[in-house]
Amino acid sequence: MEEKKQRIEELVQQLNKASAAYYNGQDEIMSNYEWDALFDELTALEQETGYILPESPSQNAGFSEEGSGAKESHEFPALSLAKTKQVEKLMEWAGDREIWLSWKLDGLTLVLTYDGGRLTRILTRGNGIIGTNITFLKDAIGGFPQTIDYEGHLVVRGEAAISYTDFAMINDMIEDDDEKYANPRNLASGTLNLEDPAEVKERHVVFHAFTLVHLDEPMNSWGERMNFLEKLGFTVVDREKTDALGLPEVVERWTKRVEKGQMDIPVDGLVISYDDTEYAASGNVTGHHATRAGLAFKWQDEAVDTRLSYVEWSCAVSTISPVAVFEPVQIEGTTVSRASLCNLSEIERLGIGRNCVLSVIKANKIIPKVIAVKDAGGELEIPKECPVCHAPTEIRISSHSGTKTLHCTNPECTAKNVKKFTRFVSKWGMDIDGLSIQTMLRFINAGFIHEFADIYHLKEHFDEITRMEGFGEKSVANMDHSIEKSRKVHPVNFIFALCIPFIGVDAGKKIVGSIGFDAFLQRLEKGEGFEDIDGIGVERSNSIRSWYAQESNRSLLQHLLAELSIERVEPKREGGALSGMVFVITGDVHHYKNRDEFKAYVESQGGKVTGSVSKKTSCLVNNDVESTSSKNKKAKELGIPIISEEEFIARYVH
Repeated sequence: MEEKKQRIEELVQQLNKASAAYYNGQDEIMSNYEWDALFDELTALEQETGYILPESPSQNAGFSEEGSGAKESHEFPALSLAKTKQVEKLMEWAGDREIWLSWKLDGLTLVLTYDGGRLTRILTRGNGIIGTNITFLKDAIGGFPQTIDYEGHLVVRGEAAISYTDFAMINDMIEDDDEKYANPRNLASGTLNLEDPAEVKERHVVFHAFTLVHLDEPMNSWGERMNFLEKLGFTVVDREKTDALGLPEVVERWTKRVEKGQMDIPVDGLVISYDDTEYAASGNVTGHHATRAGLAFKWQDEAVDTRLSYVEWSCAVSTISPVAVFEPVQIEGTTVSRASLCNLSEIERLGIGRNCVLSVIKANKIIPKVIAVKDAGGELEIPKECPVCHAPTEIRISSHSGTKTLHCTNPECTAKNVKKFTRFVSKWGMDIDGLSIQTMLRFINAGFIHEFADIYHLKEHFDEITRMEGFGEKSVANMDHSIEKSRKVHPVNFIFALCIPFIGVDAGKKIVGSIGFDAFLQRLEKGEGFEDIDGIGVERSNSIRSWYAQESNRSLLQHLLAELSIERVEPKREGGALSGMVFVITGDVHHYKNRDEFKAYVESQGGKVTGSVSKKTSCLVNNDVESTSSKNKKAKELGIPIISEEEFIARYVH
């Protein structure tokens, strides 16, 4: 009995330490898979012994947050949901009642309060009883309105999340790998701890409402409540109505959406809720779980054992990162043969040897991850020289997190440019598919690429590239098509792709919208500044001038202009053709290169593009006008016109 109590105390300490890191945006101490396994062990021991510590994670909804924000009590405790990994348990919980299934988003829970039609408070969940007031970030977070067409007292709970797309772009922009974020949830947590709203806004945090906690009028249907929130202008979590008998099919169908990579928003499970909110509110509270508030379903991760073949070391900027390459295995329906090991600290934590068997999962059904090591033998050799330039390496320990990382000591290493190449080919830059950071490193090492313009001469090396491992005629043809397609580029994307310090997409929009691209080039040549442009300021203006003052950058720009066709975009005019109009663009586009280009045109004409349909929307543009999507349904409910891209062009493009 004493041994079991001691084990409980150890588990509580381990889990709470991991939770503190998880909830405060710090480096992860353990994976979700490991946390769940230890939590299951803890709860089993607690049930067996009756020995439950007050600080046990089974008794707490979250974790006290760090940071300087004011701590305030929740009006309605933000209790956590009980969890299961068995569909049968979901069916048993549903009983004979109507239920709704929705995503369990992997972000940070926020609670928003409205009074008199105005947002009055944003509170983080914290430990479920006390959270941190972050109302000062109200203009920096998307997904909810500042004012609503409801004068009563309203409280809504939702998840603040960052998409995988934005996560990848933000991490690519961080030069020091010590400062990179492990996953979108870790980034979202770190972001909401920032004190500068402008910096938070740049990271595209979006609030997804998942329950209406309180409103003054009676409304006892969960589905009606969610529809009500949508009509008020909130981004609301996807949902589907079903019952116990329908659950297995719905769960399987939703799970496949994740497995097929159709979700850009990070999710780590599903949630079922009773449609009858009065019945749901009548349950008891066990620990920090409301028994009828909802039940979370977490996927049963499939762990597969495989033998390590070798560790591949890849240098980017100056950090040399390890990747486990192992005997190919089938996990969740796909073949997996590689998984990032992050850094030296992770290698030490896992106990990876030169020869060993790895247990591998696909975290959240998406990302291959090594969770354990078996039969380790032989010490793993840490490279003494950089794999790119062969300069000596050195181990550094972060003063912030204590994380050990391996670095190249050569400040002129070719790999230092890889991050710039990643930005250049990204969706926000030249939008070239097929040129991952690993691919570009191989091309740089092979001597194919020295500067951005060399990408447009890769065809000269296609015979050699086709013979490289991992490439074939089809993949090279696809790469060629993507490169050629990118030769026509919007000026905002081009400015972003130049990698001028402090000049991102927003700054590019301000420059092009204010003076146009030709005037941008003229000012560069004349050495004139840009501080007169609203939102640019002296620091960004000086950054542009300093960048162009370098001969290498002037040469880079001229070489690119010789390869590309920059689209003609007129400066934004006050009172433009679309002034005062709000559009939502959804689905595939045909006339424009992509939705970002479509959005840029609308903005150039004085219009605005938002992500969700509300009563303020002027038109929903969807080439599938008869679609039964949630956006089409909402537009029809609100009487908002749904038009095709061709109809938009006929009406508004002159």
